[in-house]
Amino acid sequence: MNIRFSASIFSGKFRLVILVLLVPVLLYAQPKPKHDLHFDKLAQSWDEALPLGNGMLGALVWEKNGKLRFSLDRADVWDMRPMAGLHRKEFSYKWVQEQVQKKDYKPVQQYFDVPYDTEPAPSKIPAGALEFSMPAGVTVRKADVELSGASAVVEWSNGMKLRTFVHATRPEGWFRFEGAGPDFSPELIAPGYSGKIDPNEKPNPVGGDDLARLGYKQGVIKKEKNSITYNQEGWGGFRYEVNVQWKSAGNGNVEGVWSISSHFPAVATVKAAVQISAATVVQNALKGTFTVASDSHLSWWTAFWQKSSIQVPDAQIEKQWYLEQYKFGSAARRGAPPISLQAVWTADNGRIPPWKGDFHHDLNTQLSYWPAYSGNHLEEALGYLDHLDENKNNYLRYTEQFFGTKGLAVPGVTTLDGTEMGGWIQYSLSPTVSGWLAQHYYLQWRYRMDKTFLKNRAYPWFREVCTFFENITVKNQKGERHLPISSSPEIHDNSLEAWFPETTNYDLALIKFTFKAGAELAVAMQDQKQAEKWRKLLAEFPDYARTEKQELMFARNLPYEESHRHFSHLMAIHPLGLIKWEDGESAQKTITNTIALLDKVGPDFWCGYSYAWLANLKARAKNGAGAKEALTIFAKAFCLPNSFHANGDQSKSGYSKFTYRPFTLEGNFAFAAGLQEMMLQSYAGFIEIMPALPAEWKDAEFNNLRAEGAVLVSAKKQNGSISEVSLTAEKEGVAILKIDSQSFNLALSKGVKKIGDDGKFVKLSFPSGGNAVFVKKEI
Repeated sequence: MNIRFSASIFSGKFRLVILVLLVPVLLYAQPKPKHDLHFDKLAQSWDEALPLGNGMLGALVWEKNGKLRFSLDRADVWDMRPMAGLHRKEFSYKWVQEQVQKKDYKPVQQYFDVPYDTEPAPSKIPAGALEFSMPAGVTVRKADVELSGASAVVEWSNGMKLRTFVHATRPEGWFRFEGAGPDFSPELIAPGYSGKIDPNEKPNPVGGDDLARLGYKQGVIKKEKNSITYNQEGWGGFRYEVNVQWKSAGNGNVEGVWSISSHFPAVATVKAAVQISAATVVQNALKGTFTVASDSHLSWWTAFWQKSSIQVPDAQIEKQWYLEQYKFGSAARRGAPPISLQAVWTADNGRIPPWKGDFHHDLNTQLSYWPAYSGNHLEEALGYLDHLDENKNNYLRYTEQFFGTKGLAVPGVTTLDGTEMGGWIQYSLSPTVSGWLAQHYYLQWRYRMDKTFLKNRAYPWFREVCTFFENITVKNQKGERHLPISSSPEIHDNSLEAWFPETTNYDLALIKFTFKAGAELAVAMQDQKQAEKWRKLLAEFPDYARTEKQELMFARNLPYEESHRHFSHLMAIHPLGLIKWEDGESAQKTITNTIALLDKVGPDFWCGYSYAWLANLKARAKNGAGAKEALTIFAKAFCLPNSFHANGDQSKSGYSKFTYRPFTLEGNFAFAAGLQEMMLQSYAGFIEIMPALPAEWKDAEFNNLRAEGAVLVSAKKQNGSISEVSLTAEKEGVAILKIDSQSFNLALSKGVKKIGDDGKFVKLSFPSGGNAVFVKKEI
């Protein structure tokens, strides 16, 4: 960074502090060994394994029946058959309305809910595994994931050592064994797609159905010298290939590469498919060496870790944050499908993954990308929006087929190409899903301020969604605009009572957000006519349903009285930010009392993601102690030893009556977002530094977190007060910082101007690349 400061009367000591702040602190940017996953033995279960990934390929390193096992995965290995019985003449929102009005709901459940529960596919499916026999009598003494280099390291008592990684940017998994000996020979293990099915076993989408229910003919494994290939045909002409090859690296060392390729029929629209065989990928990779591949892999991860860093005095929370960043970097890439329920770590237990490993847009995908924005990983987050844009035509088809209108709706539960899968239709076919997804287009715009993205992607998405919301809503006798029937995800499960005659707070918040943000985007596009239309439509919707104590309700006739995992009634507070603490006393009362009611009713039926979401909510309420407590409970009770979120209370300490362990990722990433909300907030039109830290955190620091307006922020707290703040603007514009300006010296790079300062807020005008540094005055 080349920064020139304007002349000032600041002391030489102060100028030295500024220079220190502006030097990239690579030591802070990289995770430390204390953040690594470290064990003295290998896990005995796939969901506790050492995770590796690059968004498209993934591996889990563990031990099964005394053998070292790599569970191999590829994000687009999918069974894409249509959900049986879903697309019938009754497949329409209008028909559902009629059944609700007649109070004859069993047909709806039978047609739309039952297929998801009973049919094994469509579904994500596993790819296979590699197994390595270990010498007799040796034991593991170390099994680590080194976060800085995204590599797994295993050491044995006889001195043998394994280092393995999934290359950050190429479809290759590398391994190197030191001291492997002359008898080295891996085995490629195929998933059990054939075999007897227990006739008494009931379908179980949470636990996962037997893979044999897919009805595949078992694939073929072909062994050659130093090479093994497995080809498996799936449904409808889909097939995939797994290949592993290895070579001697001298002195008893062995280097090898594995890859997976997926091949969809030519008529398929799945753009993630590639036609290069895994064997060709591996053969080309092995022309190089492990060291050269490792260097290029490490280069990507070094740049990834330099994007942002956080230091807090709570070792458990800090480590968990780095583990979440690592998993995000392993699961999110452009050119790969977005983060699904398990991303690139599909279950390796002979079963279909929990909830079919699909894309749940009622919460799971959205939460998974929360940390990308302030965490300064916008490029990885674009993979999510790439997927949505690529499948837009399919969503438009669904909108007309199910809702019978123009505009854009997105199914709440989808396959790899965005096709609806059924399930509890209150969320799997919810009319407001596309509004929650619209927020991610909005956040990408607000945090990057890329006008090309705004014009070509964000604004077109909002236009379609706003059109749909206008078309799908109707006015009641009061002149209020409502949905004909409305729901709140998972409230009353999939029963008739799950439908409400007036718009729920969940649906209402999403619709209001979309029109409000859409009007903002229209102004940015200088489309004043469209902005005015959307503001007028927004004004036709009623206020949120509240109790006399100003607590948000699910709907006008349903207060929050029973513990529930999905905080759908709080959407207006977080993540949508429509009710903000900064709005004043009335908003603060709503926020405080609504969250207090959550705590009072209790967590009996919360999942891990509930605690992670709660941390974000409490951070928005400026409750640092409460946010910290929620993060602590999540980390200690709802994560497996390898940090995977397991939904239920694994400690069985009463944090939830759910004690099961299906693994999904959204809770992990919502945790990371929660800590970032404690450190930096910018949603209210200004930047606030460390707005929700517990009192005992006297010292804390973050580097290069991102604020709305495309501003990178670094800050340090020492001895209980903010001591340093640095703002760097990526785009020309104005930024407002909440700060006691009289207590700080300020240095501005050339072109930056202070255009306002009332002692509480400093308003700065930035050129692109401009920097402002605040340093606490010495008393």
